[in-house]
Amino acid sequence: MIAYPAMLDVPRELVSHVTALLRAERRRLGTRRNTRALTCWRQALLGLVWFRKHDDLTMLAAGFGISRATGYRYRSEVISVLAAHAPDLHDALQEVAEQGWSHVIVDGKLFRSDRVTQAATSANGTEIDAWYSGKHHHFGGNVQAVMRPDGFPVWTSPVLAGRHHDITAARAHLLGALYWAASQLGLPTLADGGYDGTGIGVHTPIKQPASGTTLAVDNQTYNALHRGLRALGERGFALLTGRWRALRHTTASPSRIGDIVAAARVLTHFEQIELRRSC
Repeated sequence: MIAYPAMLDVPRELVSHVTALLRAERRRLGTRRNTRALTCWRQALLGLVWFRKHDDLTMLAAGFGISRATGYRYRSEVISVLAAHAPDLHDALQEVAEQGWSHVIVDGKLFRSDRVTQAATSANGTEIDAWYSGKHHHFGGNVQAVMRPDGFPVWTSPVLAGRHHDITAARAHLLGALYWAASQLGLPTLADGGYDGTGIGVHTPIKQPASGTTLAVDNQTYNALHRGLRALGERGFALLTGRWRALRHTTASPSRIGDIVAAARVLTHFEQIELRRSC
């Protein structure tokens, strides 16, 4: 193999931030000096290269002078350390309210992965692939996100198998907190039609009558306003997947998709928010 120089388009401050988190983790674990193959800085760099460019980990590890197994272990540690610093949902909603935003937007996305053989039983009793999404016709994991009105993601959920719909994932991970935000913080939620029936405080479009009759003008106007406000929420996942290519398709265990997305959100928050505050 031939090594060659390359550039990574992330700010040096982000590498320093991840380095500090890894250094704190090594102290917590009681890791002795000079017992690791890479320094905290180079391990942080390896993790960021993977997140940003999604290079083959075998080649990436060779470029850093470590084995394939060590590369996987170090990448996993970077993901875990970053995901551990993701905010709690209630804290994230509280911060959005304190910043003066009028509402939040919730959306779900299937993060694609390689085919995974894991049997599950459907509602009608037939055996299906647990991680296969019939809606998207692909394998992956369902992750929910809460966005500010400007589309910036403030929280992402743990992963559910791809067979689950958005409303199922929402009930499992965030509806209780959204009800609390609507009643205690005056912070309602906007969502698409896939969340219909979630309850008070979560606003969804008014459905077309089953009879085929046209919606009343007031309802059409409501839907147009709702769609216009909610559309910015689509930017949240695009911001994550556009910046961090590792999110576009994962070959890791799909059970880790939630941690990978949470880690990417922490990186995005530092780049978009913390670095701007320090300027």
